[in-house]
Amino acid sequence: MELVKPADFREIRRTRRSEFRWAAIAVLGVLLLGTLKGIIVAVIASLLELAYDACNPPVYTVGRKPGTSVFRPQSPEHPDDETWAGLLLVRTEGGIFFANAQRVGDQMWPLIESARPSVVVIDGSAIVDIEYTALKMLAEAEEKMRADGATLWLAGLNPEVLTMVRNSRVGKVLGPDRLFDNLDTAVAAYLKTPRGQT
Repeated sequence: MELVKPADFREIRRTRRSEFRWAAIAVLGVLLLGTLKGIIVAVIASLLELAYDACNPPVYTVGRKPGTSVFRPQSPEHPDDETWAGLLLVRTEGGIFFANAQRVGDQMWPLIESARPSVVVIDGSAIVDIEYTALKMLAEAEEKMRADGATLWLAGLNPEVLTMVRNSRVGKVLGPDRLFDNLDTAVAAYLKTPRGQT
């Protein structure tokens, strides 16, 4: 029975490079250290990469695909995606907790400072969990934005995250008027404001 199939490696490399690295480390580890030690090395390498990914979630701006309700990362490949003057839509992904909350903020602030929007909407549709530390930092960010003349809105939070936000200090400040079901409703609300009609 063939243990290593080159076709499988090519398929893994084509679809997901991180898993290709894990597979390559496993093969090399088994060849150099033996089966058990090689597998342990591969498991440790994969856990380290997963921890790194969890601590470094992506943060990016999004625009709306014309004629749809699809919001996707802004990219030179989609120059016609809709954006609105004074409105910045930002998305992050995964769980936000003590080990990555500062990193999320560090990636988000340059986007805000560059755009100088009057309203910042954080799309939380891909946030699976949020810890107290992150909620505290979000409250501090809301205060800083307000001092700079910008308003923070949240959109698309899953039910569990939405409950945590509502029960937090930042949730009390935002109130129901700045919590939206999705980005579409947030954009529609923005366009009804004097800022969005200019």
